[in-house]
Amino acid sequence: MSRPVKRSLTLSGHRTSVSLEEPFWQAFREIARQRGKPINALAFEIDRERGLETGLASAIRLFVLREYQQRLGEG
Repeated sequence: MSRPVKRSLTLSGHRTSVSLEEPFWQAFREIARQRGKPINALAFEIDRERGLETGLASAIRLFVLREYQQRLGEG
């Protein structure tokens, strides 16, 4: 498994850093591309919907997982 890679995102005009493993970054970018959204816009949506007890990196990982589960008919 790859080590987490830290990248910057802009959410509502505020810069933040998120650490994800490269396969999650690749999947997240692909989902954003397929939805026709910039990655920052999709991250903002996830950030807005996550609970206070869930970190943004975890929320993105769970989002990617759910997306792929739905594609496989498991979600």
